[in-house]
Amino acid sequence: MLNKIILMGRLTRDPELRHTQSGTAVASFSLAVDRDFKSRDSGEKTTDFIDVVAWRNTAEFVSKYFAKGRMAVAEGRLQIRDWTDKEGGKRRYRAKLRLTEAGRSAAERMTGKIRQAVQRGGRGLTDGQREDFYRALGVIARNLEQICSTEEPI
Repeated sequence: MLNKIILMGRLTRDPELRHTQSGTAVASFSLAVDRDFKSRDSGEKTTDFIDVVAWRNTAEFVSKYFAKGRMAVAEGRLQIRDWTDKEGGKRRYRAKLRLTEAGRSAAERMTGKIRQAVQRGGRGLTDGQREDFYRALGVIARNLEQICSTEEPI
């Protein structure tokens, strides 16, 4: 089974660092991730807000180098928690990204994958699809270059 998520977006708030009773570091924050398409109703891009939780050394790293408004790359696995609402008895769900890697190393790995996609890209695509493909890669590459070129080890 594979459960791997890679997100690139801006932090909506500074990471909140806490410690469990046993002293394990836990950091939580959320990322604003723009969708690649525009809404049919408004003609504007929609943004998804995704909750992220990091544990142990990754939590310490995130709390030290991540800040509200900064672009970040986050890699992890999707966790969905479900419960029954006490008031209405309805089933509720909450999805989170459990962070396994963040910052420059995740961005550099993603950059390598994009290079591979560019080398393979274009095969079997129409001209319009190929243009969209390269335009999207350009946006991603510019954002990753911004992350990788920062002096701080994000």
